[in-house]
Amino acid sequence: MLAYVKGKLEMKMTGYIIIDINGLGYKIFMSDTGIDKLGNIGDIVKVHTYYKVREDDISIFGFNTLEELRMFELLISVSGVGAKTALAMLAVCDSTEFALAIISEDIKTLTQIPGIGAKSAQRIILELKDKIKKEQQIEELTKASSEAKTKIEQKIEKEEKVEEAIAALQVLGYNKKEIEKAFEKLAKDEMSTEELIRKGLNILSL
Repeated sequence: MLAYVKGKLEMKMTGYIIIDINGLGYKIFMSDTGIDKLGNIGDIVKVHTYYKVREDDISIFGFNTLEELRMFELLISVSGVGAKTALAMLAVCDSTEFALAIISEDIKTLTQIPGIGAKSAQRIILELKDKIKKEQQIEELTKASSEAKTKIEQKIEKEEKVEEAIAALQVLGYNKKEIEKAFEKLAKDEMSTEELIRKGLNILSL
């Protein structure tokens, strides 16, 4: 499998590009919209790819982003939607707009795509709505997990600062209860370890 292709953009044609990698020219089918977003001839470009293998056909399809690639994979999972049809659909409607159209069951938007009639639009919505919702839920959970992880890390960092400051003040002869009482008067979250020690000393020495 090819996750992506990175090399010199050798040629731009209608419906496909050629990328040169160490003297080998890779023909990659892309939407004209996607091709327009690539750099100029001679530039080093990176294209996310879908590698299609059939008995009578081996083709590579390219995308500017992973989101476009994922939407393409969802589209070709729909019965009756082939790779080139899916490319044409994404050329007219970007991945975000397409996902919104499916979730909101917007048949009017989908039928504006060449080759998609009302029945095809209904079938696409029927087959993809739950899949896209599930993808979004996973993305939200991943994001939430990342945010929760950040909060935990921040909490640990704050606790470590306080513990380090307490240990330093104990070395100077103050007991832990006195120090903790002094720290109650401070905005601990906003201070560095050094500031905690300095402010703590000011309060304890009164």
